[in-house]
Amino acid sequence: MAARFSDVEVGQSIPELQKEATTQTLVKFAGATGDFYQIHYDREFAQAAGLPDVILHGFLKKAFLAEAVSNWAGGPQRLRKLVAQYRGVDLPSRPGTQQLFTVRGTVTKKWEQDGERLVELQLEGVDTEGKVTTPGSAVVALAS
Repeated sequence: MAARFSDVEVGQSIPELQKEATTQTLVKFAGATGDFYQIHYDREFAQAAGLPDVILHGFLKKAFLAEAVSNWAGGPQRLRKLVAQYRGVDLPSRPGTQQLFTVRGTVTKKWEQDGERLVELQLEGVDTEGKVTTPGSAVVALAS
């Protein structure tokens, strides 16, 4: 059920979203977005660039942030602003090595403006070890 403005309080958390991206996920995302930079699909290229393996696309991680917020707010049409910073790499799952990307969010502000009931969220994209790799924020318009 979508969050309602009247029920939301500053400090409240949104439900966590856990995503498991595989190398197949990266190929599909590259095809959908046209981002074919080799660090996302070529292990040797990624390692030559100093990375431990291929890595998740930054915009894929931002899409996961948007999904968590949209799920909570009642759909993508509620999203007014989304910001993400890429401060660490996230690896795809491989057989025998599951990697999860978890999105957490907390309400930091709520207000009314131009006839909309708005809520600001602080977001964190967290890797399997619990390190915040993708901090961000969002503003959503909620139903009363």
